[in-house]
Amino acid sequence: MSAPNADKPNEGILGQAANSVQNAVNYATETIQGKSAEASKEGNKQQAKGNVPGSDSISDRVSGATGAVSDKLSQEKHEGSASANKHST
Repeated sequence: MSAPNADKPNEGILGQAANSVQNAVNYATETIQGKSAEASKEGNKQQAKGNVPGSDSISDRVSGATGAVSDKLSQEKHEGSASANKHST
Protein backbone atom coordinates (compact mmCIF):
# COMPACT_ATOMS: atom_id res chain seq x y z
CA MET A 1 0.00 0.00 0.00
CA SER A 2 1.25 3.49 -0.77
CA ALA A 3 2.60 5.82 1.85
CA PRO A 4 0.22 8.41 3.24
CA ASN A 5 -0.08 11.51 1.09
CA ALA A 6 1.84 14.39 2.69
CA ASP A 7 -0.78 16.85 1.44
CA LYS A 8 -3.59 14.85 3.05
CA PRO A 9 -2.18 13.36 6.25
CA ASN A 10 -5.63 12.34 7.53
CA GLU A 11 -6.86 10.50 4.43
CA GLY A 12 -7.02 7.18 6.27
CA ILE A 13 -6.84 3.59 5.09
CA LEU A 14 -9.55 3.96 2.42
CA GLY A 15 -7.85 7.02 0.96
CA GLN A 16 -4.52 5.21 0.88
CA ALA A 17 -6.13 2.19 -0.80
CA ALA A 18 -7.79 4.41 -3.40
CA ASN A 19 -4.46 6.13 -4.00
CA SER A 20 -2.78 2.74 -4.53
CA VAL A 21 -5.48 1.63 -6.96
CA GLN A 22 -5.17 4.89 -8.90
CA ASN A 23 -1.39 4.49 -9.09
CA ALA A 24 -1.81 0.93 -10.37
CA VAL A 25 -4.24 2.09 -13.06
CA ASN A 26 -1.90 4.91 -14.04
CA TYR A 27 1.00 2.44 -14.23
CA ALA A 28 -0.94 0.13 -16.54
CA THR A 29 -2.07 3.02 -18.73
CA GLU A 30 1.41 4.49 -19.05
CA THR A 31 2.89 1.05 -19.78
CA ILE A 32 0.41 0.50 -22.62
CA GLN A 33 1.06 3.95 -24.05
CA GLY A 34 4.82 3.35 -23.86
CA LYS A 35 4.48 0.05 -25.73
CA SER A 36 2.30 1.72 -28.36
CA ALA A 37 4.89 4.46 -28.88
CA GLU A 38 7.60 1.80 -29.15
CA ALA A 39 5.67 -0.06 -31.86
CA SER A 40 5.07 3.17 -33.77
CA LYS A 41 8.77 4.05 -33.44
CA GLU A 42 9.77 0.71 -34.98
CA GLY A 43 7.40 1.26 -37.90
CA ASN A 44 8.78 4.73 -38.47
CA LYS A 45 12.34 3.38 -38.33
CA GLN A 46 11.50 0.97 -41.14
CA GLN A 47 10.01 3.83 -43.15
CA ALA A 48 13.14 5.92 -42.52
CA LYS A 49 15.25 3.04 -43.86
CA GLY A 50 13.08 2.89 -46.98
CA ASN A 51 11.76 -0.58 -46.16
CA VAL A 52 8.07 0.32 -46.53
CA PRO A 53 6.72 -0.26 -50.06
CA GLY A 54 5.29 2.94 -51.53
CA SER A 55 6.93 5.09 -48.84
CA ASP A 56 10.52 5.19 -50.01
CA SER A 57 10.87 8.75 -51.30
CA ILE A 58 13.24 11.11 -49.53
CA SER A 59 10.37 13.03 -47.94
CA ASP A 60 8.76 9.77 -46.74
CA ARG A 61 12.06 8.67 -45.25
CA VAL A 62 12.60 12.01 -43.51
CA SER A 63 9.04 11.85 -42.19
CA GLY A 64 9.72 8.34 -40.86
CA ALA A 65 12.90 9.47 -39.15
CA THR A 66 11.14 12.45 -37.58
CA GLY A 67 8.31 10.21 -36.42
CA ALA A 68 10.75 7.70 -34.94
CA VAL A 69 12.46 10.43 -32.89
CA SER A 70 9.12 11.78 -31.68
CA ASP A 71 7.91 8.28 -30.78
CA LYS A 72 11.13 7.56 -28.88
CA LEU A 73 10.64 10.68 -26.77
CA SER A 74 7.03 9.70 -26.13
CA GLN A 75 8.08 6.16 -25.23
CA GLU A 76 10.64 7.41 -22.71
CA LYS A 77 8.12 9.83 -21.18
CA HIS A 78 5.52 7.09 -20.71
CA GLU A 79 8.08 4.59 -19.37
CA GLY A 80 9.26 7.19 -16.85
CA SER A 81 5.71 7.91 -15.73
CA ALA A 82 4.97 4.19 -15.48
CA SER A 83 8.04 3.66 -13.35
CA ALA A 84 7.07 6.52 -11.03
CA ASN A 85 3.55 5.10 -10.66
CA LYS A 86 4.90 1.61 -10.05
CA HIS A 87 7.08 2.82 -7.22
CA SER A 88 4.20 4.83 -5.76
CA THR A 89 1.90 1.79 -5.56
